[in-house]
Amino acid sequence: MPKLKTKKAAAKRFKLTATGKIKRNKSNTQHILGKKTTKRKRNLRHATLVSPTVENSIKKKLIPYA
Repeated sequence: MPKLKTKKAAAKRFKLTATGKIKRNKSNTQHILGKKTTKRKRNLRHATLVSPTVENSIKKKLIPYA
């Protein structure tokens, strides 16, 4: 069996925490920011964790060696 390749797009988007969970940035922060409130934009700055339902598939298929 050949080694699995890491999906480079996923490697740039996801980071592993020390406990093995996957951290991601929130969406809706790139453009059309004028109509969004300051509070909403401020809350979008902070990273969040990937939901547990898709965490296993990301670990196995997209970033197997992370």
